[in-house]
Amino acid sequence: MAHAHVNFLGGSPLNRLSWLRSSQDFLNAIAALPQTRWVLFNAGSPLVGQRDAGPYLAYLSTKEVKPILGSKPFFGQGKEIGTYLQAGEVATHTEAARHLNSPVVFLGLHEDHSKTGALPSSDFADAQAAVKNIEGTAYFSLDVASLDKSSEELEAFLQSTETASNGVKLSFAEPRSVMNKLDLFTSGIFAEARSMVDWNERNKFCPGCGSPLYSMWGGWKLACSTLLPWAPKTNKKPCITADYYRKGLHNFTHPRSDPVVIMIAVDETGDRILLGRNKKFPGKFYSALAGFVEPGESFEDAVLREMWEEAGVKVWDVRYHSGQPWPYPASLMVGFYARADASAPIRVDLDNELEDAQWYDRSKILSIINHPDGTNLSPKTFNDEYDGKTAGTDLRSKPIDAPPFRVPPTTAIAGVLIRDWAEGKIGFDVDKKGKL
Repeated sequence: MAHAHVNFLGGSPLNRLSWLRSSQDFLNAIAALPQTRWVLFNAGSPLVGQRDAGPYLAYLSTKEVKPILGSKPFFGQGKEIGTYLQAGEVATHTEAARHLNSPVVFLGLHEDHSKTGALPSSDFADAQAAVKNIEGTAYFSLDVASLDKSSEELEAFLQSTETASNGVKLSFAEPRSVMNKLDLFTSGIFAEARSMVDWNERNKFCPGCGSPLYSMWGGWKLACSTLLPWAPKTNKKPCITADYYRKGLHNFTHPRSDPVVIMIAVDETGDRILLGRNKKFPGKFYSALAGFVEPGESFEDAVLREMWEEAGVKVWDVRYHSGQPWPYPASLMVGFYARADASAPIRVDLDNELEDAQWYDRSKILSIINHPDGTNLSPKTFNDEYDGKTAGTDLRSKPIDAPPFRVPPTTAIAGVLIRDWAEGKIGFDVDKKGKL
């Protein structure tokens, strides 16, 4: 079990340079580079280009997106449009502030390791050194939904880009419909970008006092507008978030990442696993069980609770497999296996989330994953409401030789957990001890 598995949407290819997010000089300099690329969304739907093989995630240059970025400076904005923060205005609550325009997110830098001296961390101890030693491609992200532009205005903007003038058809697509077109490199960028723009779009007002929030640190931090140096002075008590800049940790929210345990119960022989069919899933689609981690729980606690609540099954010997970011909008799927007694009755009437749950032996699962349609997903069903546990599937299958049920593909961690067990990559001996 002590193997390193990189799941689809994981394995971020970027050096996020988090210690430089507070530098307006670095962010402005790297955003202006001709090789810098932007990933755009519209209310979470990514901008894609079309080619014969299907849609692909589109990258635009800073020059192309400049019409929607607003006036320079992009970061470290002063009170008035086109001005920088003055020396006396630069403080912990204004670092790389972007309060005059819609938030943008600095995703990181893809390092060119083919060249000698390619971005060692020692070269990036400060912003000036970083700018001088950049040999790679920086990535930023922006959601145009915050621009309050009409669909006609957005279409005109897309048509004005050099990419469109080169014959590429640009459009915003439903995010899950393009997932199977992403390679590992692009999927990692997509996952980070979508989660971060979603977090910025969802948080508009200070939870401490209700005042508007503004962006800092290249989209990785939000601050209350009452903290701006030129904010009107009132007789009201200062916003509680101001305490963050004086002592202790008083953040109401960090960039969102919701932990979800996703797990498969293995019986005492090691040759059967428990899969469930969620009531939201169409047809005969079975997957791993999953649920959000609750406050005051460890991952192992959540596995035990969720298995009992969803299927009435007591488990033990919980073992970690791997994790997967799932940007719908910002889940972190944490995969586990656990042992269970297959002779105990299954119950799906506790939290009423499952339509059914069944034990399946290895030969049955292998026949499903080796079937041409056993893990087949149609883009249509990615439009369905989905809570982040695994992708939905279109079960309109061929009338002849259809699989008895389907399981997730390996682009979802549930599919990885199922396949790794079925192919014998996960070692479980016969459990003679039984339940603890």
